[in-house]
Amino acid sequence: MKRIVIKVGSHVISDDHTISEKRVAGLCEFLSDLSDKFEVILVSSGAISTGQTKLDLPRTTVINKQILSAIGQPYLMEIYSRTLAKWDKKAAQLLLSAGDFDSRKKTNHALNVVNGLLANKIIPIINENDAVAISEILYGDNDRLSSSVAFYFDADLLVILSDIDGYYDSDPRTNKNAKIRPVVHELSQEEQENRSEVGSSHGTGGITTKLQAAAFLMQNGKDMFLASGFDLSVAREFLLNDNQIGGTIFKGKK
Repeated sequence: MKRIVIKVGSHVISDDHTISEKRVAGLCEFLSDLSDKFEVILVSSGAISTGQTKLDLPRTTVINKQILSAIGQPYLMEIYSRTLAKWDKKAAQLLLSAGDFDSRKKTNHALNVVNGLLANKIIPIINENDAVAISEILYGDNDRLSSSVAFYFDADLLVILSDIDGYYDSDPRTNKNAKIRPVVHELSQEEQENRSEVGSSHGTGGITTKLQAAAFLMQNGKDMFLASGFDLSVAREFLLNDNQIGGTIFKGKK
């Protein structure tokens, strides 16, 4: 494994709708440790929620969400850059949309930038360009964007850190005996189309978009790991010590 994509949701926002410096610091320390061993690309949601900490605008319309994203994105990057600097790491911002992956020319241009940043030991931080592209605002919370980044930017693994700590054999909200499936080799169409509830109050994605992201990568011979973004010990153990103590690994067809 040489290149990994880490996708995080809006869990940098606390329950009181402020930035959680503790969560950001924990994530950035983790990214720093990973970048000493791998090439690391971060796909980060959270611009809309971050914007709402600056402007109390209701998230009831697409245009309001775009406004909040435009406000929150530079603030979110400032937080990442300032925090990563504590570990002598630098970050760079790339705003992409699904259309950027529809054009081989655009994709190659973006890949060249990512390769250059990584060669210079800079962590690329990618988000959906919400001010002009709305697909992930409406549905997905960057899950599908992160799978495109992993595939088109030649990553060996996508890691989704979420409030969903793994893929269960039944709904854990209704079945207290539900167990995490540690390894998944195949996802049915029915599983990919199941319209589940969204994860957190700040995000727009649920398990469905994560399964769709996993299915896309599996069909293209790549792996995806799903684990908690609140307790990074599972992801740390998996990535740094090659030991799976939780979460779900979706294995691609080699």
